[in-house]
Amino acid sequence: MKALVFTGPSVVELREVPEPVVGAGEVLVHVAASGICGSELHGVRTPGFRVPPLIMGHEFTGHTDDGQAVIVNPILACGTCDLCAQGQPNICRNRQILGIHRPGGFAERVAVPATAVIPLPDGVGRTAAALIEPAANAVHAWRLAGHPAGARVGVIGAGAIGLTCLHTALAGKAASVHVADRSPERLAIAARLGATTGPELTGEYDVVFDAVGAAATHEQSLTHLRPGGVTVWLGLAAADPGFDATDLVRTEKRVLGSFAYGDADFSAAIDLVGGWDLSWTDTYSLDQGADIFTTLMNGHTTPVKALLIP
Repeated sequence: MKALVFTGPSVVELREVPEPVVGAGEVLVHVAASGICGSELHGVRTPGFRVPPLIMGHEFTGHTDDGQAVIVNPILACGTCDLCAQGQPNICRNRQILGIHRPGGFAERVAVPATAVIPLPDGVGRTAAALIEPAANAVHAWRLAGHPAGARVGVIGAGAIGLTCLHTALAGKAASVHVADRSPERLAIAARLGATTGPELTGEYDVVFDAVGAAATHEQSLTHLRPGGVTVWLGLAAADPGFDATDLVRTEKRVLGSFAYGDADFSAAIDLVGGWDLSWTDTYSLDQGADIFTTLMNGHTTPVKALLIP
């Protein structure tokens, strides 16, 4: 079968690979669409967790052999550690992630644990289904922020995670949402979806979501946060925190890290995405995968979200 394979630093290639072996307790998923994530672009440029050769892809939907449309939750928690017992499978001490620790969805077919497969309700199209995983990240971040209905919300970054944070905040009855990004094209999309926009945050916010994760955006998320407010960091661009710790103390601002999602967040995302404007996504054949992946990896800001269609 065909698969897009990470073969070395900054290199992905379309290859013929063996059919997946379906083990005990596993299901074969025929992939319908798989999204390219910003973390994968970064991971291919600077290999670390992802070790080549690897079929990446953790945002994918498809169908089983019997034709059931499904979405796959790529986080494989152990279910037995203390954090799993506390309902935090996303930070399981022994977690594995499809597309990182074992083959993912940049392929025609993939074998996954049956426990990771969730049947899709009728009427959820291929594009919406492929956006459930990034949407679940936004739902989780919104929950960590306290479901702040009526809040003034700032979002840094108008990529897929930033736009799903915008969608989630509007669905959660935020009073206003301002999206900051350096790309005029991405800002135009955010404005169309209902945000005010600009190259940086302006004014003061009750909640800020940093979907970039650079030192400068960390600093910006706190500079424009009201005293006592909360900023939720989802982006993973850099390790440098970039903020004034004394200001954090004196103003009782809170910084929360947000990684992935729990089962309830994933279920909520399934219910939400069908009603969203997802016209900011673009589809490409798997044969085009290496080209569009490399284009995005080299810094192009369009498309905002690329879905690979086997």
